[in-house]
Amino acid sequence: MMKNHVVCLSTTNYHPLPTRKQNVMSRLRNSEVLYFDPPVSLIAPLKDKKAAAYLGKYRQPGARVEGHEHITVYALPPVLPFFNKFRWINRLNQWRQARFVRKIMKKHGFGGESVLWCYSPTACDIVSRLPHRALVYDCVDRHSAYKGHITPAVVDRMERELATAADQVFATASGLQETLAQVNPTAVTIPNGAAYEIFSRVQTEKDALPCPEDMRGLPHPVFGFVGMLQECIDYALIEALAKARPDATVFLIGRPLPGVDLTHLRRYPNIVLHELVPQPALPAYLAQMDVCLNVFRAGALSKDVSPLKFYEYLATGKPVVSTREPVQVEDFADVVYIAQDEAEFLALCDRAAAENDPDKTARRLAYGKACSWGERVRQIERTLYEKGVLHES
Repeated sequence: MMKNHVVCLSTTNYHPLPTRKQNVMSRLRNSEVLYFDPPVSLIAPLKDKKAAAYLGKYRQPGARVEGHEHITVYALPPVLPFFNKFRWINRLNQWRQARFVRKIMKKHGFGGESVLWCYSPTACDIVSRLPHRALVYDCVDRHSAYKGHITPAVVDRMERELATAADQVFATASGLQETLAQVNPTAVTIPNGAAYEIFSRVQTEKDALPCPEDMRGLPHPVFGFVGMLQECIDYALIEALAKARPDATVFLIGRPLPGVDLTHLRRYPNIVLHELVPQPALPAYLAQMDVCLNVFRAGALSKDVSPLKFYEYLATGKPVVSTREPVQVEDFADVVYIAQDEAEFLALCDRAAAENDPDKTARRLAYGKACSWGERVRQIERTLYEKGVLHES
């Protein structure tokens, strides 16, 4: 049996938080995967102390992923900053990255038959430097909408070049697909998904899941949020909920990204800011939540995001209150409470907390199962098998 050799240039470290990249790579069949954690900028430790730990990581040997022995993880060397502002810097960075990746590929016997699988527009300048027979671009965000040291026109141009060169383009949202289809007609939408087998335990094992120590005695209803605390989250709505419902609990599980200041939320005694929880332990926390929150501020980034948390919420069967963005939530309007403004958001939080509708619970579970990572990856594989990008056996 001829195995596929996949070189994944990721935008997320393989550990500790599983995102689309890990969920796709871990479920690819008949494949050997070299997974490269994204590089750290040389100035990143000045803003984020945790980044300092990654500066020397690329010198360490590759690590096999326990439970997914077909994946070996490496860290890329650190890079010069401002690569999303100045193309010449990105070219210089990618030249250095290519030398490192080629060395690792050779070590593992990967050559010109490899499939290069990219997640960042910056990869446009490494493609020609790596041996490969096929290129996949999996677009998960409106990259030029991020804030920070970027020039949107530079990022958009890099993305167009990467997408044009790709043998197959995937996008997590219809807005992203429509943009990329202008330069590559292969672009198809395959949204994010959920580890249904894990999150459905909230219903299938609800009587067996122990209450976490740090959730005992909390006033109900508990309005919960799980995910990265990034800039595009609508913290004003969270604050409004805590202020309007002082007898309830707002429980946020996540890690603030650099630049996100949550000081104003710490003023509220009924807001709990909890650190990240390993995925296998999340069902016990979600089981104690009465309502799950999916709250995004309106904007270019939020409109086309495909939040993993939303599909994970569906897989729990729990009531979900969401903002209008991302637009994907409209596909589930029959079982999700979608608010147009702050007043409606507060009212829908009350309705969701009082919900007692087994039919809605069952339909959310059915949606969660249909959106499982197993189903998403089967869609991806079918597309790539038909094109001969991946070999089925």
